Amino acid sequence: MPVARTDWNDLPAETRARVEEHTGPIRQAATMTEGLNSAVAALLTTDTGEVFVKGLRRAFPRRWTQDMEWVIGPYVAEVSPRTLWRVEDDEWDLIGFEAVDGRHARFDPGSPDVALVTDVMYLLGRTPCPNLPLKTAESRWKPYMDDPDDLRWLAGDRLLHTDYNPLNVLIADGRALLIDWAWPTRGAGWIDPACLILRLMLGGHTAEEADKVCTDLPAWREAPAEGVNAFAQASLTMWREISQADSAPWKSAMGEAAEEWLQHRIRTSA
Repeated sequence: MPVARTDWNDLPAETRARVEEHTGPIRQAATMTEGLNSAVAALLTTDTGEVFVKGLRRAFPRRWTQDMEWVIGPYVAEVSPRTLWRVEDDEWDLIGFEAVDGRHARFDPGSPDVALVTDVMYLLGRTPCPNLPLKTAESRWKPYMDDPDDLRWLAGDRLLHTDYNPLNVLIADGRALLIDWAWPTRGAGWIDPACLILRLMLGGHTAEEADKVCTDLPAWREAPAEGVNAFAQASLTMWREISQADSAPWKSAMGEAAEEWLQHRIRTSA
């Protein structure tokens, strides 16, 4: 479920004062309307420029996503807006990010953004996973694998983003940047292209077209067919479970895309 937004001026004065210790006086604050997972999402204007702040109440069940974004930030500065500071008090947990003048990516067929996304995925694919207490791909997809032996295909030493919702990709200055690192994961490098394929299909690509988008990514070229097939089946199981728990149209559409992709994998692997 989307998280209700809290405007900057509705935060406690003490919290705002602690942020201004990092930014200087806030001259203007604009609450963002897009995105689902942050209670605070605002562009702050200061005497020295702009900064983006996002955050959650400390009591919020998924507040741990703030921990993930903060801990991974220094390792993804090449592909993401930089993390600048963090403010935590008894009620709120806020992170300041480098403000980027951009827009969210478009994933429809023919969109020039798609090539920029694979470019940033190539850069991320060269990034070894840092020695941090992150989720592993095996643990994340274990509940959805029919055969536990197939989990071996997911193991690896690459840093993965895994959530290629277009809202998590900013297009700015002719390049793509990845945002919302709530689920940094250690695993096989081909998993990120596989996750992108389903999002491209949701954007209007066929399974074959989406697969071709990833053709030049080294990790995808080297992906084991048997492992990808097992992941495709697990993705279908996962999205069916998600859409049954929440009937939001886009979640049902992800389930349909996962089914189409699995059938494509079965046909092309035969």
